[in-house]
Amino acid sequence: MKHVERFRASTAEESRYRLLVDAVTDYAIYMLDPEGVVSSWNAGAERIKGYREHEIVGQHFSQFYTEEDRTAGRPALTLRTATEAGRFAGEGWRVRKDGSRFWASVVVDPILDPAGRLIGFAKITRDLSERRHADAALRASEERFRLLVQSVTDYAIFMLDAEGRVTNWNSGAERIKGYTPEDIVGRHFSCFYTPEDRARGAADAALAAAAREGRFEKEGWRMRKDGSRFWAHVVIDRILSEDGTLIGFAKVTRDITERRESQRALEKAREAFFQAQKMEAIGQLTGGVAHDFNNLLTAILGSLDLLRKRLPEEPRTSRLLDNAILAAQRGASLTQRMLAFARRQDLAPEPVDVPLLVRGMTGLLERTLGPNVAIETRFPLGLGAAEADANQLELALLNLAVNARDAMPQGGTIIIAARQVAVREPVHATGLPEGDYMCLSVADTGEGMDEATLARAAEPFFTTKGVGKGTGLGLSMVHGMAEQSGGRLILKSRRGEGTTAEIWLPLAAAPRPAGTAPASEAEAEPSLGHLAVLAVDDDAIVLANTAALLEDLGCTVHQAASGAEALAVLEAGTPVDLVITDQAMPRMTGMELAAVLRTRWPALPIVLATGYADLPAGELRLPRLPKPFSQQDLARMVREVAAQPPGSGTEPPAVR
Repeated sequence: MKHVERFRASTAEESRYRLLVDAVTDYAIYMLDPEGVVSSWNAGAERIKGYREHEIVGQHFSQFYTEEDRTAGRPALTLRTATEAGRFAGEGWRVRKDGSRFWASVVVDPILDPAGRLIGFAKITRDLSERRHADAALRASEERFRLLVQSVTDYAIFMLDAEGRVTNWNSGAERIKGYTPEDIVGRHFSCFYTPEDRARGAADAALAAAAREGRFEKEGWRMRKDGSRFWAHVVIDRILSEDGTLIGFAKVTRDITERRESQRALEKAREAFFQAQKMEAIGQLTGGVAHDFNNLLTAILGSLDLLRKRLPEEPRTSRLLDNAILAAQRGASLTQRMLAFARRQDLAPEPVDVPLLVRGMTGLLERTLGPNVAIETRFPLGLGAAEADANQLELALLNLAVNARDAMPQGGTIIIAARQVAVREPVHATGLPEGDYMCLSVADTGEGMDEATLARAAEPFFTTKGVGKGTGLGLSMVHGMAEQSGGRLILKSRRGEGTTAEIWLPLAAAPRPAGTAPASEAEAEPSLGHLAVLAVDDDAIVLANTAALLEDLGCTVHQAASGAEALAVLEAGTPVDLVITDQAMPRMTGMELAAVLRTRWPALPIVLATGYADLPAGELRLPRLPKPFSQQDLARMVREVAAQPPGSGTEPPAVR
């Protein structure tokens, strides 16, 4: 009875086990006899392999293998391994009933009786095709990503571990930074930072910011393997595990040195363009103001000349007139500087007594430089004269002195010196040809310049004084004046040792006579009473003054306030021996009037009275009377032009 109950209990347990196995559909669970013949079959096996139980039970399990695996004897090897090792586990291709293949995970365990004899095998198979496809897709994606990252050469793309050590390296990183993967993997990324950035902990701060904020982005200098520097754009992103633990960083670096230099060059070009526009506007304004001043000074000087001739000789009165004339002449010198700045004055080279010129500038220099700057002059006895435009040389010295003052914010000493130098070498340090020169120098005790600044100091618009504190034209104007005069501007400077600016000028054949006060009365000259002069000027004051000066010289004067009025006077048959016309007039300029006169009255002499040097280009060449002019200047010009053969069209030197 007990035996029957145990049999029934055993049967019930087997039934429950059978139900459990049949309920599993994700695994093929079946048994083999010792020879490998299928002896049982579950629902999962039917679903995965496609055979129904009655179709496969009694068949050898080798038919689940591919043809190539059967040929290689793998089914037998599987059973032998399970028997000898106690278990077989592996993955491989298997074949369904319909001939399709799937990737299977296989486990085979031997089944032994109580005596230890082999009675069969338990075999479990799982279809891993989807996982294999997913793994293959992941591997393919990773490979594509790896190839993508490796193919990028414009960006350094690499990873860091949580401590900042390099864990991988792409070809862009190798190109930009110069390290091979063997050189750099395993090293801390701080080796890319400059020594000064490493000293202040910039690398650790970057990682800390990325770890805290999730991202760090900045531009700055970085180092290559060879020690050279480049300007980099850097992005560091943190990498977290699924549970939020920091496992490393992704780092992308781009070399933007060229872009930065291009941007800086563009900014400098834009700044220079705006500066040029500003200077052009200032130059036009300055030239216009100088022209108006010239007209006023012409009237003032002319009126003073006439007053001195007509007032009775009296020492106190003469002194006052002389002072007024000297003041007007200084005003004329000022307008010449303004016109030079506006590029509307020709250089007038002449022998210049440099010590006398500097002494005449002493008051101007002292007022300009201020009380904190001491001025020393060092001129040897017997110093010759320089061949230069005195006004331009004075302006150049003033520019150099102001630069020297600005280089000494706490005050100091400026030394103005000169020496004669005979250049006899075919190749001189200055680059000047052989000849005799004067070296005029302005030295300061200021901050000096480094090599980079010194190399660019004479470039137009280059300045170290900051925006709005300097035009950057001072040294370039000095350079241009020296070159145009046949000389050189030489700059010598070292940081912390001050600067010396040398203006090399050709030595003149003879010094200019020392300046004296104007003569007390006009030179005795032949009378001009036989001449009829047509004076043309749109400024009524200048016109009246010119007419008065000419009438005082004995000329018959006809006045015209415009080119049209001048033509009307001539068309009326009025006898005229000479025309003196202003240049800057509305509707018809002096040059345009002269062109008409040359066509209709070709033998009529014409004088152009103007303060400008940049007259319109053309074939017409006219003698010029620079404004402001004195009665002596006017008389000399009239006599020279009147002495020319009729219709000669020659251009005598302008009166200065």
